[in-house]
Amino acid sequence: MKIIHLSDLHVGHKECGERFRTIIRNINSCLQPAEEYIIVVTGDLADNANKTEHREEAAQSIEELENHGYRVLVVPGNHDYGTGTIGNVRNVRLFKERFYNDPDITYPKLDTINGTAFIGLDSTAEELNWHDRIFAQGELGRGQLGRLQKIINDPAISKMMKVVYLHHHPFDFKIGRQLKDSDDLRSVIENRTDLLLFGHYHRSKKGALKVHLGTWGIPRCYNAGTATHKNGNPGFHRVIDLSRPDPAMDYDGDFL
Repeated sequence: MKIIHLSDLHVGHKECGERFRTIIRNINSCLQPAEEYIIVVTGDLADNANKTEHREEAAQSIEELENHGYRVLVVPGNHDYGTGTIGNVRNVRLFKERFYNDPDITYPKLDTINGTAFIGLDSTAEELNWHDRIFAQGELGRGQLGRLQKIINDPAISKMMKVVYLHHHPFDFKIGRQLKDSDDLRSVIENRTDLLLFGHYHRSKKGALKVHLGTWGIPRCYNAGTATHKNGNPGFHRVIDLSRPDPAMDYDGDFL
């Protein structure tokens, strides 16, 4: 099984929607059969969730990937709950309804596929409290971390390869943008996860601050940046082959 890691699509911002459709076309033409791939999108699917047209365009593009036969897993980013700096709690339920067809789903979102456990985290909802003002920061919260601990400790899950994915970066530190409860996440998944995927931080030179192999005892840790190259910033469309233990075999698909 192979993973295609995308992030920060920002559909609705300038040409990002068309760029994402170009990525979809190129993935479909290059990576077949589709059933061999899981596409993981680590947040900021829409640029402004307060605008229905942004959310709908993003959702329809995800559905296009699924119609081509790809399994797509997504988690929300700060733009999926609002403008990116100001969030609206009603968008939490709207995201679940549109992208999961289940408004009552809770996180972590666990999907077991071909013997691999995919564990999706919401690093944004805790930032919608009235006392939180720096919305670009992420937070998982004690409740979600407790549920994550139970999943990791489950005897059946412990035997599987585990992929944890979220929006905010846990150790790619940038003032005002890092995951608030990073240390708590580390205490749960350190040395107990095979792959950690995240996004959120766009601004780096190509190749810089994207790969953190071995951090927290996790063999593969990747920051996807922005797949649609929002504002010209470099991004990645990383292809990860879980059957190959050497991360050097992972590569940037460069689908845009």
